[in-house]
Amino acid sequence: MTAAGITKSNRGQMAFHAGLAAEDSARRAYSDNGFTFVAARWRGRGGELDLVFRQADVFVFVEVKKSRSFAAAALRITPAQKARIFAAAEEFVSRLPSGLLTEMRFDAALVDATGRVEILENALWDG
Repeated sequence: MTAAGITKSNRGQMAFHAGLAAEDSARRAYSDNGFTFVAARWRGRGGELDLVFRQADVFVFVEVKKSRSFAAAALRITPAQKARIFAAAEEFVSRLPSGLLTEMRFDAALVDATGRVEILENALWDG
């Protein structure tokens, strides 16, 4: 137990619930902007997709990151994590009628310490 009386297990649970709250905030932000919710925490062989939305024929894969500031949250997205998101998205669309021809977008939804959400469209796509 730490000096503050918080165990490692408690910190993990707090982080898990903070992540769920951040995903819920991001989900509301997308829904409020007319996106159709498709899935949350979708897990494939290659990795996990935090949120999946659809707008018309475009599937939007959203990585949600929470930190004290938007900048700090953005810095938490690693190249290895991007690769896992792309692999999971490829697996996800391979099950759709258009398969890999499905139009996709990769966003980051950043959540700050106050719960505000900043959506960065195409933030994960480097190519």
